[in-house]
Amino acid sequence: MAKGEGGEQYSNASLLNKPAGSDGRKHEHRNRLSVCNKICYAIGGAPYQITGCALGFFLQIYLLDVAQLDPFYASIVLFVGRAWDAITDPTIGFLVSRSPWTRFGRMLPWILFSTPLAVLSYFLIWYVPPFENTKVIWYLFFYCLFQTLQTCFHVPYSALTMFISSEQKERDSATAYRMTVEVLGTLLGTAIQGQIVGMANAPCLPGPGDIVADLSNSSMSLGLNESGHVISLEHTRVAYMIASGVICLTYILCAVILFFGVREKKESCRLRSEPMSFFQGIRLVMGHGPYAKLVMVFLFTSLGFMLLEGNFALFCSSTLGFRNDFQNILLVIMLSATLAIPFWQWFLTRFGKKTAVYAGSLSVVPFMVLVVCMKSNLAVTYFVSFFSGVGVASAFLLPWSMLPDVVDDFQVQNPESTGHEALFYSFYVFFTKFASGVSLGISTLSLDFAGYISRGCTQPSEVDLTLKLLVSAAPIALILIGLCILYSYPINEERRQGNRKLLQEQRDNEADSETDSTELANIV
Repeated sequence: MAKGEGGEQYSNASLLNKPAGSDGRKHEHRNRLSVCNKICYAIGGAPYQITGCALGFFLQIYLLDVAQLDPFYASIVLFVGRAWDAITDPTIGFLVSRSPWTRFGRMLPWILFSTPLAVLSYFLIWYVPPFENTKVIWYLFFYCLFQTLQTCFHVPYSALTMFISSEQKERDSATAYRMTVEVLGTLLGTAIQGQIVGMANAPCLPGPGDIVADLSNSSMSLGLNESGHVISLEHTRVAYMIASGVICLTYILCAVILFFGVREKKESCRLRSEPMSFFQGIRLVMGHGPYAKLVMVFLFTSLGFMLLEGNFALFCSSTLGFRNDFQNILLVIMLSATLAIPFWQWFLTRFGKKTAVYAGSLSVVPFMVLVVCMKSNLAVTYFVSFFSGVGVASAFLLPWSMLPDVVDDFQVQNPESTGHEALFYSFYVFFTKFASGVSLGISTLSLDFAGYISRGCTQPSEVDLTLKLLVSAAPIALILIGLCILYSYPINEERRQGNRKLLQEQRDNEADSETDSTELANIV
């Protein structure tokens, strides 16, 4: 093993002549993570996905039909909130990178202190204030506040991957655990929010082409529950608050498990580099070729998957006519993605990460084509959704599995520049959220131009065609562009393993030097 050889070389050169290879074995044992550690680390990723899923699928409906904001003001809340969310990521990343080491680490204190305020602001997003004129300010303030506080949780948590272990194999394994829990968190968020408020769907409005007789066969579209009772607006508001309360308790529980179940490893004994400005940080991370290419790959592929996910519920309810089943269809996709995470972890270790990206991204393409070509059939839709979830799982796992590789590559090529891990993660999150904002803007504008009828029981044919393009043709084109860029991504398995060996030798050398200096001082 290269690690053992490196440890022996440096040990023989040391002043005290320690037994050959002993430090290598101790170092390997010290960096090995238990299954409990990996599970506790993975659970910390659930709050981001649970709240993000609830906000992504239900906030627009809530603002329009429950809070009863004007659509123009609702769009301001959504767009400004997304834009603010993207801006906060690199900002918090810089603050995290400047944080001093504490007895709890550098990342974990951010997670601990941001959680209570984040939970409070999230709950207040789903509360309807008693005043009318300034409701838009209320929702805009608490939505932006929550995005900021959640960023204070998620950016340090993402960068924590580099500090739970110095072993690539252990980090990759922990990432697989994390992605499984995060996909499960998306499933949980869909289930909690969907099932609690599922009986509080706002009634649709019949369009000019609707036949009145058909409405008698769709009591749910008129806002009636199974007993035939009309659902009041107050009942709907209470349902949303109960759902937010359950999610808040889950958020706190996950944060507590993460804080007490994970120990952050202190950085190398080398001095950290001096803090840098915002634009210096951009030049630093984007100036590293492999990182820039990886970000571009997942910028395009993420945009494709976000177009699919963001419009699939509307496509199911409006184009396919499954207004009362779309929540269950989403659950099938998330359940399939959760089950597929272990498969993709095995696949990337067996065939390499680049091959896994190609296979995972292309696997969803046939089902994107099938879902728009088939006639409305609920059983076929469930079938397509299940297998589409397999491709969604790869989109969850692979970016976070490949990011540590480019950080390691940067450290190998720039050994004097240290302590910038949070920058790489924060800028990646920034670009993915930018893609999310772009997808939201494209979808909203496209549907507006097509003549989308808000809360309409049926939609014009132009809207159906637009939705088919948004869940099929556009995502496929974006995914193919991303895969073309991936072809030039330089970090293959050979280079990745070489970086691992070089970094391990550097760490063994530094650990030996520090130990030798301490023991020599004690002898003197």
